[in-house]
Amino acid sequence: MTGEPVDVVLLTIGSAGDLFPFLRIGTVLRDLGHRVSFVAPWLHQPYVEQAGLAFHGLDIDEAVLDDPDLWHAIRGFGVVWRATRPAAAQVHKLVTPLLTGPRSLIIAHPLLLAEADLIRAARAGVTVVSALLAPQNLPTVYDPLMVGPHRMPAWVPHSARRLLWRAVSKFVLDPVALPGINAARARHGLSAVPGLLLHMARVPDLTLLLFPAWFAAPQPDWPQRLLQADFALYDPHPTAALSSELQAFLAAGPAPLVFTHGTGNRQASAYFAAARDATLQLQRRAIFLTPHAGQVPADLPLAILRQDYVPLRALLPHAAALMHHGGIGTTAEALRAGTPQLIIPLSHDQFDNAERVKALGVGARLDATRVTPARLAATLQTLLNGPGLHAQCRGVAGRFDDGARFAAACAHLVSPKNSDNR
Repeated sequence: MTGEPVDVVLLTIGSAGDLFPFLRIGTVLRDLGHRVSFVAPWLHQPYVEQAGLAFHGLDIDEAVLDDPDLWHAIRGFGVVWRATRPAAAQVHKLVTPLLTGPRSLIIAHPLLLAEADLIRAARAGVTVVSALLAPQNLPTVYDPLMVGPHRMPAWVPHSARRLLWRAVSKFVLDPVALPGINAARARHGLSAVPGLLLHMARVPDLTLLLFPAWFAAPQPDWPQRLLQADFALYDPHPTAALSSELQAFLAAGPAPLVFTHGTGNRQASAYFAAARDATLQLQRRAIFLTPHAGQVPADLPLAILRQDYVPLRALLPHAAALMHHGGIGTTAEALRAGTPQLIIPLSHDQFDNAERVKALGVGARLDATRVTPARLAATLQTLLNGPGLHAQCRGVAGRFDDGARFAAACAHLVSPKNSDNR
């Protein structure tokens, strides 16, 4: 390790998909000899403590998972933002005592950047890093520019695209986020900020990109102080074997299709019903991954097996294809495994991730609003019969290294030359 140990606080919110990348960062920095504290919702305590990191809990109401607008392409942001505000209000009091050394580093989820900024304003020697899991977290006027499920045509000029982003900020994001942010800033004696996107761009001393350049290369309008790492893949059970039930199922026939729609999605009943019928139409075998048994049809045939949870790293080498929502962690696992993927995006970064998978030639996209058994079966059939698909998947899988790029990026975060604040 170079220099003295750094006080590192990993500050995140959201589902396991948001948690695992931060756990990967935390374990690497811990192994480099730094003092790592983890601040996250209480429901993630078992994962954090299993990783051997000091855990500090945030309160969050899991009822947000049942909100029908959670996965809405436009209204979903407001649902997520409002659900995270009780936890955000606890951040300042919880994090400040953890920063005791002369050099301190907060690595924050973008939804908690405003809170990290308040802590830095009150305490000298704190560096704030924004950890971005997916390219969609960085607004850009360059392609692919997704407006919810719609891709901006290539002929639309950059000037019009900038106006679009201003409208999104003014009418969608700012009314939800700015009142609370500016009220907190006023309590700390700080001036108001005019817009959420502008504030989130200005807060970080450094922006950490948790995806490689071959998936999304930096754009001219991205922040200047960038550190591009790699996908922050993390397996909470790296040595766990597949269950005997699953092993027997895999051995009993051809490679199955694998369907999931995110561990935090409690509103996927129609998706799994369509998946069952499409599997039967294709005369294939399938595995349904969801911890929410009630949203899976009760009358599954013997050719379909439901599992609460299976590490994708262990399962995907046995799969014919992966059908999923397009979360960045699931997307990256399929890319690493060389598994064809059909993405059925719902909201947030998922549409953008789907476009990038299509551009790599390793998958397809089907809009969630158009999912029927017939369309699902037809799209899958077209995907799997595509010429050169498997060679393309193997080529993308070959771009993954043994974690050296990721480790080097983490080491850079805590290097003395990176500790100077603006």
